Amino acid sequence: MEKLKVDLSVADAAFAGAVDAAALIRETAAQCGIDVNVVREAEDAYWDNVWLKKPWCASYWSGRATADWMFTQAFAADSSWNESFWKNPRFNELLVQARAETDEAKRAAMYAEMQQLTHDDGGSIVLVFNNFVSAKSNKLAHGEVAPNWENDGLKMAERWWIATA
Repeated sequence: MEKLKVDLSVADAAFAGAVDAAALIRETAAQCGIDVNVVREAEDAYWDNVWLKKPWCASYWSGRATADWMFTQAFAADSSWNESFWKNPRFNELLVQARAETDEAKRAAMYAEMQQLTHDDGGSIVLVFNNFVSAKSNKLAHGEVAPNWENDGLKMAERWWIATA
């Protein structure tokens, strides 16, 4: 292609800093001859009117407790949340096979191939992988901490309490 022009729909409702990130994408893409038109969308209607409806938009994915869960929700051909509408027969074949594989090394190799397929052929642009840091204090108490998502499975406010001495 000699010249490519695409719209990128964003709002900070997608994630904090999404509009600024879109500006960085626009500037970087311009160096490659790609014209990214940043379309600032309404914050209050973003998830209803933009995500899964506009061809290219910002989004945010927390991790999931298992690779299968993440791959199924975000990349499986029949997933209602497959935001890039990507369909790869080999990926979907591996996804089903990996669920039934009891040999951990074989299953890990399948997930590694699936990850490579999303990298090489998928429709998502991954801007960043966030690391979350948690702290501990004797002034707070809680039960067992959930392994999925940050802040105790996003339920810290519900499940933690002020500890008494």
